[in-house]
Amino acid sequence: MDKALLEIKELECVRGDKQLFSALSFSLEAGSLLHVHGPNGSGKTTLLRAIAGLVLPENGEICWNGESTEQQQDDFNRELLYLGHHYGLKFELTGYENLKVFANLSGSDISEQEVEAALTRFGLAHCVELSVKVLSQGQKRRVALARLLLQRAKLWILDEPFVALDTAAVALLLGVIKGHVAAGGMVILTTHQEVAMDAGQLQHLYLGETEPR
Repeated sequence: MDKALLEIKELECVRGDKQLFSALSFSLEAGSLLHVHGPNGSGKTTLLRAIAGLVLPENGEICWNGESTEQQQDDFNRELLYLGHHYGLKFELTGYENLKVFANLSGSDISEQEVEAALTRFGLAHCVELSVKVLSQGQKRRVALARLLLQRAKLWILDEPFVALDTAAVALLLGVIKGHVAAGGMVILTTHQEVAMDAGQLQHLYLGETEPR
């Protein structure tokens, strides 16, 4: 069995006065996808944000390559790409400019051609020079998702990434995710979409509900 790169140990998260989950433990190896399930309010988004270092858990530990992420936050951040409900875009900038900003912040050295190729793959070739503020919700989402093709992150954390996407874009994104996992990457996501992967690559985690029989 391969060594787990990501380990969640006895994690507890609270929102307000409500305990979302406690004593939560799991691990993830390279070349794996974890699909997090649960009803609204079960803590799916909180869990993803906790792993990404955006919220502090009440108890427990998050480890990367055998060491607490608290002790190596900068190194862990370089291995991480988080996409949440909000697009994280500067609406006054173009899609191209937004992706260059993301790349610079992550330390990725990418060319103009690579940025344009990423936008083109997500069906945005005609939007390269348009301000994000004039794009549709689906186009904004695709600009944000184009980061997946540009940043050299090992672990992708994706919170409802298929929202606002049409059928063709959903199929494209599924292909990008499968390609990342096949290349040894790791993905943690929440989604109501079915994610078809090889049995050995796909794991499920159920919050606030029992596992379907």
